[in-house]
Amino acid sequence: MAVRKLKPTTPGQRHKIIGVFDNITARTPEKSLTVGKGATGGRNNEGHLTMRYLGGGHKRRFRFIDFKRNKDGVPARVKSIEYDPNRSARIALLYYVDGSKAYIICPNGLQVGQMVESGENVAPEVGNALPLSHIPVGTLIHNIELRPGQGAAIARSAGTFAQLTSREGNYAIIKLPSGETRKILATCKATIGVVGNSDHALEQSGKAGRSRWLGRRPHNRGVVMNPVDHPMGGGEGRQSGGHPRSRNGLYAKGLKTRAPKKQSSKYIIERRKK
Repeated sequence: MAVRKLKPTTPGQRHKIIGVFDNITARTPEKSLTVGKGATGGRNNEGHLTMRYLGGGHKRRFRFIDFKRNKDGVPARVKSIEYDPNRSARIALLYYVDGSKAYIICPNGLQVGQMVESGENVAPEVGNALPLSHIPVGTLIHNIELRPGQGAAIARSAGTFAQLTSREGNYAIIKLPSGETRKILATCKATIGVVGNSDHALEQSGKAGRSRWLGRRPHNRGVVMNPVDHPMGGGEGRQSGGHPRSRNGLYAKGLKTRAPKKQSSKYIIERRKK
């Protein structure tokens, strides 16, 4: 993967850095695996605005992604690698030998024509999904389940990966992308490899219009509002606004937001880096 920096022919082009689509092999998605995706504009079922700064944007179709990988022992061939407007990673279309089709998150190095498989006895190669108990220690993994059969929940966005560091009894010790180290049941599945499109983090929109294409409306800072609208608003001239906090008064920096008695805390060995 790479990125493309444009010449500064206009103010919008000056800082624009966009991804390339060299590895995209199909322009239209598989019709049986897509469905129309409606837009809310941030409104609830009563029409009231409940999420600000949303609305507009390009029309999208939702692609059904197979995060469970539960067709064990059935090989599949990679038919194409496609763009997905609903996520930062690319997706790969699989044709199973039994005739079914599925989309998966495309890992780095997966090629069209390659065979992938899931199950306990498959080789730990890129794109294959195995239980954590059958993955060699030290392997880089993504699409990790938190509960067996639930479907992948961790390390799904572009360029992310986790590492299987060790095992303790029924649990595998995983170092997550955030830096957190935690236990996950060894019967949970994970996919071998690193999520592709890692250069997504280097992209820069270059202009406000690209945010509008993504459905993001202009965002007002709290410090430029009046005191009636935001805790950080008001003051003569340009005031700093005091301690950073949300519209509801909740501190934005330094306040611990994790519930102190959260049930899953016992599985965390080392907290994420601040």
